[in-house]
Amino acid sequence: MSNAVAIMGFGESAQTFVGDRRWRGQAFAYDIKTDTPATRAAKLADYARLRATPCENAAQAVHEAATILSLVTADQAAIAAAAAAAHLKTGALFLDMNSVAPSTKRSAAAHVRAQGGRYVDVAIMAPVRPAALEVPVLVSGPDAPEAVAALQALGFAQVREAGDEIGRASRIKMVRSVLIKCVEAAAAECLLAADAGGVTEDVLASLSPAWREQLNYNLERVLAHGLRRAAEMEEVALTLRDLGVEPLLTERAAARQRELGALQISPAPEALADKLARIRTATKANHT
Repeated sequence: MSNAVAIMGFGESAQTFVGDRRWRGQAFAYDIKTDTPATRAAKLADYARLRATPCENAAQAVHEAATILSLVTADQAAIAAAAAAAHLKTGALFLDMNSVAPSTKRSAAAHVRAQGGRYVDVAIMAPVRPAALEVPVLVSGPDAPEAVAALQALGFAQVREAGDEIGRASRIKMVRSVLIKCVEAAAAECLLAADAGGVTEDVLASLSPAWREQLNYNLERVLAHGLRRAAEMEEVALTLRDLGVEPLLTERAAARQRELGALQISPAPEALADKLARIRTATKANHT
């Protein structure tokens, strides 16, 4: 079918896109969680709920696809590209939408292009929820115009070219993440310290009212996605080093994101006070 698309990785981003009522693709999905008995049933249920065709491996997902969306975790991005490369149709568009360093994308591109595929660097520039197919997307590489058309055909509404260089879209995303992810980590650290000192309400009262909601949101994102964000921040650190900038804040932010993500408090309670109580309990349990 002309709207068939292979999707590698079927986590939050992929499910949000496919679940959007404006989605116009027929998804053939593969996720490594189906390789593990403990997580296989839940992932197959995700496929069924969103009417995605399940595939047992990367080869089965991509071998007939004209367009492939790679939406795996940062530490799996280059691995996924290498796994798919040998099975791509000549001329297939491999859209790498993962949050990784430009050098990581260039490495992934080498695998794809060596097998006759067309690799495109794609950067998702905001949280996919609740935006879904309205999320801003940057696209770069020699085949960027064709990738823009392919994404628009699937229903993506805000797609913009960022040049013909593989890595440029990701460079923009990675540098932006220094601010966004470090602010998240700083917000979490502020709240942890306030809670430990028994001054949470006093600190919040000293800020504008909007900060309470923002800090609560930031903490929720770190608890839900801290491990994934830490992996992304490692790619940010690599980007900064490639640019000649020492990633001092970035590396410490990654450590804080990883620490809180490892507590596995997800879904987190809605109220800020309840989140902090859960963190206290989980932290104490980890130290006993």
